[in-house]
Amino acid sequence: MAQQGSLELLNDPVAKALLDSVNPARLAYAWMDGSPRVVPIWFHWTGEQLVLGSPPKAPKLKALAADPRVALTIDDNAWPWKVLLVRGRATVKLPDDVSPEYELAAARYFGPEQGAAWVSTLRGKPMARIAITPGWVGILDFQTRFPSALTL
Repeated sequence: MAQQGSLELLNDPVAKALLDSVNPARLAYAWMDGSPRVVPIWFHWTGEQLVLGSPPKAPKLKALAADPRVALTIDDNAWPWKVLLVRGRATVKLPDDVSPEYELAAARYFGPEQGAAWVSTLRGKPMARIAITPGWVGILDFQTRFPSALTL
């Protein structure tokens, strides 16, 4: 079994299920004054990066430019809880249109027809593309992997 922190955990069945789920990610980052922020957000897993979409004037973009270090969690709500924990760095680009990854996320969250309808309302408008490259990965499944405080 891969150790907590290993990128190999992204291939674990728990991670794969959460990365394919319609559960929102929760993105944590540091605000300009250093205080923590967490926001729920759609994501798309490319196999190498978690890609998020955001309005180009979202306040988090200024904070990510100043400090690209982030943490992200994807979890489910059924016992035994399963949680994917990711720490990494975010890079932000500002394309003139919806990113392909946001389009794929919309189809996953809303279904193909409603996802396409939603994306059509955003076409031709700039959208920030936030790509998170994992540097540390952890899994909690409350069966074989528990929070460290419970295993000490």
